[in-house]
Amino acid sequence: MSDIKQQPKIVIAIDGHSSCGKSTFAKRIAARLGYIFIDTGAMYRAVTLYAQEHGAIRSGMIDEEAVVRLLDEIVITFRFNPERGASDIYVNGDLVEGKIRTIEVSNCVSGVSAIPAVRRKLVAMQQEMGRQRGVVMDGRDIGTVVFPDAELKIFMTADPSVRARRRYDELRAKGDEVSLEEIERNVRERDKADSSRAVSPLRQAEDAVVLDNSHMTVDEQMAWFMERFSKIQNS
Repeated sequence: MSDIKQQPKIVIAIDGHSSCGKSTFAKRIAARLGYIFIDTGAMYRAVTLYAQEHGAIRSGMIDEEAVVRLLDEIVITFRFNPERGASDIYVNGDLVEGKIRTIEVSNCVSGVSAIPAVRRKLVAMQQEMGRQRGVVMDGRDIGTVVFPDAELKIFMTADPSVRARRRYDELRAKGDEVSLEEIERNVRERDKADSSRAVSPLRQAEDAVVLDNSHMTVDEQMAWFMERFSKIQNS
């Protein structure tokens, strides 16, 4: 660990499909390296939640103009939570970490993310957060748009049925009444929406390394990461 802390800090960009465990992976990397973790997906979820709570999304229908009008009201911050060992997300000072993980938010976040004004605002925030390097950032367009100069880019993926089962288990553990079929449909719909949107679509950067974690444990993923991180540090 001491050797890692003495080495020049880099930006680690993690992109990929929904429910691949990107945030869990990124958090472990940040903790291992002593870097800052920035959950960009949570930022888009936070905007989506705010839009739902303020009438810009009704019955799953997104009023894009109304969402854009709300943007100037939204201030997103992260605060470290020692009990979780990770950062919680706040909107205008209110903790929303639990509220943004519902299926209702999941069903609308791709549509909100595709609004150009939303992406411009959040990308600018993300770039400012990562300006000092030493960050791990995960999302859909980190290596292609937010930090195209990131020293290490990872594209995560997994079989849709595997991702659906992981998401289902996570929601059930929280007490949410959801069906596996609904979750898998949402996963596949989000894949299509994220990859086909006009602004900053999900795609693998040309210089990204692919991590398919369909059948990998968290420890195996970390070993995979450390091998590639060490190559960069020693190059």
